[in-house]
Amino acid sequence: MTSTSRGIDVSAYQPAQDWAAHKRSGLAFAFAKASEGQISRDPKFAAHVKGIKAAGLVAGAYHFAWPNQDAAKEAANYIATVKPYAGAGFLHWLDLEAYSDRRNYRGRTAEQIRAYAVAWIVAAQKAFPGQRVGIYTSADDIAHGHVPAGATLWYPAYPGSRVDTFAEAEAAARPTPSGRKPLIWQFTSTPASGPRVDSNLCYMSASALRTWAKGDAAEDDKPHAYTPPAFPEGLAPGKAKPSAVTLQRALKQGGFMAKSVPESPNYGPKTQAGVIAFHNAHPQYRAAGKSKDPAIGPKGWAALHRLAYDK
Repeated sequence: MTSTSRGIDVSAYQPAQDWAAHKRSGLAFAFAKASEGQISRDPKFAAHVKGIKAAGLVAGAYHFAWPNQDAAKEAANYIATVKPYAGAGFLHWLDLEAYSDRRNYRGRTAEQIRAYAVAWIVAAQKAFPGQRVGIYTSADDIAHGHVPAGATLWYPAYPGSRVDTFAEAEAAARPTPSGRKPLIWQFTSTPASGPRVDSNLCYMSASALRTWAKGDAAEDDKPHAYTPPAFPEGLAPGKAKPSAVTLQRALKQGGFMAKSVPESPNYGPKTQAGVIAFHNAHPQYRAAGKSKDPAIGPKGWAALHRLAYDK
């Protein structure tokens, strides 16, 4: 049986919380809305996050996305809001969901929405090196390709009164939208008892979540299944194929990987995320269906090398 832990998330819609009582009741984590769009900030964020941290819960914040606005400006809004409170063990989330009238998605294609998400995540990772950054998003967004491959998922799906307590969520099957396994399931906003808050189940024990939340700076030091392709001689600059370190340096030089990521001989998730960001930044690779591809081919490597060094 999968170990789990319990949590809630809040915004300006919730009053001040007794966070110490929440912890005594068995909660392990809590997230608060920090910002929305390019300039809006949640007026209760500071009070919420201070209480969460003071109670010793795993703390996090989220930004409500407007993919039809500028990703860099939205990330800057979030970063400035959260920076006084973020630190080791703090979790960051992009809330990627459409308003009911889709006004925040209007005029954007699936590829553009995904590119926005990649850009926002890269900016947040750069601002908070070693801290975890994930996406809160719906089954519809996942199915329509709005979510970058490999992103940590916080997933909302409400079964209704059939699952409106933590015990019922723990007994239910883990959701698998489009075959993906979310780390966190937000299963109700109307719990059977207690205050009206969003209730969440994390598929890690409280201790494992706390350890995981401490950061991923060493993630690329762990072996992973992905192996880069063998490149024919002459198609890649300098050598037949790039080593992981060579590729990481080019990704950093090109702005697709945070310079704070340690060099590693393994093609871990940060390296793969950098390759995905590179593919998403170039229309020819998106058109070729490579916008989710963590593997860089010989032509892609040559293009990345030119972009990074031939300036």
